Amino acid sequence: MPLKGIMKGGIGSFSRRSFEGKRFYRSRSHNAVDEDSQYKENQACNAGNAAVQGSLWANLPPELLRDVIRRIEESESGWPCRKHVVACAGVCRTWRQITKELVKAPELSGKLSFPISLKQPGSKDSPVQCFIKRDRATNTYQLFLGLSTTLSENGKFLLAARKMRRTTGADYIVSLDTEDMSRGSNTYFGKLRSNFLGTKFTIYDSHPPHSGAIASTSRAGRRVGSKQVSPRVPAGSYNVAHISYELNVLGTRGPRRMQCIMHSIPASSAQSGGGAPTPSDVSSTAVNLSLDSLPSFGFKSGNSERMPLSEPLIAKNLKEDPLVLKNKAPRWHDQLQCWCLNFRGRVTVASVKNFQLVAAPEPNQPISQNDHEKVILQFGKVGKDMFTMDYRYPLSAFQAFAICLSTFDTKLVCE
Repeated sequence: MPLKGIMKGGIGSFSRRSFEGKRFYRSRSHNAVDEDSQYKENQACNAGNAAVQGSLWANLPPELLRDVIRRIEESESGWPCRKHVVACAGVCRTWRQITKELVKAPELSGKLSFPISLKQPGSKDSPVQCFIKRDRATNTYQLFLGLSTTLSENGKFLLAARKMRRTTGADYIVSLDTEDMSRGSNTYFGKLRSNFLGTKFTIYDSHPPHSGAIASTSRAGRRVGSKQVSPRVPAGSYNVAHISYELNVLGTRGPRRMQCIMHSIPASSAQSGGGAPTPSDVSSTAVNLSLDSLPSFGFKSGNSERMPLSEPLIAKNLKEDPLVLKNKAPRWHDQLQCWCLNFRGRVTVASVKNFQLVAAPEPNQPISQNDHEKVILQFGKVGKDMFTMDYRYPLSAFQAFAICLSTFDTKLVCE
């Protein structure tokens, strides 16, 4: 049969005629048997059609295929049109490989395309503008990518987190799926763990942020509830950052003071010409999932979260000191009688949670004033349960989201 006939659905029409003919001559006494046989036949026919069509798409000349994907990648600058680039990667293995080669990392393109983009450093040119929605009833937080420069509730869903209380603190489980917050799923991204007072936090990544990273646990598999999860499911726990808030019991030191030690990012990355580790893949399963179509699994709760805080991540190839971020000190406004920071219109409501993070100067190496004043992460309130989050290189969306989650935890000794 010619290619034109196949694309017009010749095989599909043939299968429908055969199905209708068998249905017409079927007897009542063999309904169940005939239905079962017809179901198997239709399944086999559909699989054959998919194989034929898949081979046609996969056998396109590489030069033509590369040109098609390049044109699509260049024309789709942002969501929701960006989903066409993700769709190209889901056609077959050949399309996926070429798409991964053509799509650049967020630090160069400023675009978020695949789940791995959420763990890669943000853009160097301009901050990536996002916002967070809080649901007080369910203790959940959702991160969205802003689709326009103006503040709007419509955005592209990126990550979700849920607060889980413990006797010694709290855990914030970060996932790619709002409905599934368990570590037994391939949508699990990492977690944020706090101490009892809510003054110290640790960020755990489910995947190594760079080669040479050492996991906090050496177990190949883990138990979720009473079931053993396959080691092929992302199960690592990499201690990538520490967040601490200074004690301020009587409130005499002014607003909150926080410090973030990014163990997986070298301090030189905040300077001109510096570089940060860029993960190239999430896993063999999660990399094939688009940002707008993810599987849903039942929620599992077990003993897997009862893990003590471990030592910071140590990489063989990370010989420099880690990047240290500190909140930019606000200034007291005499007329308004409050502490103020310039958020450039991205924050509209005064809150103790508002902050801006800049790179702390190293004692041994000089840092320019521009690099020191460059805001790497800013977070602020714009509504009752709406907050803006703008991050840039060398932080990733996951790391920035985890840092912002630490501000929501109760801090009785820091206010």
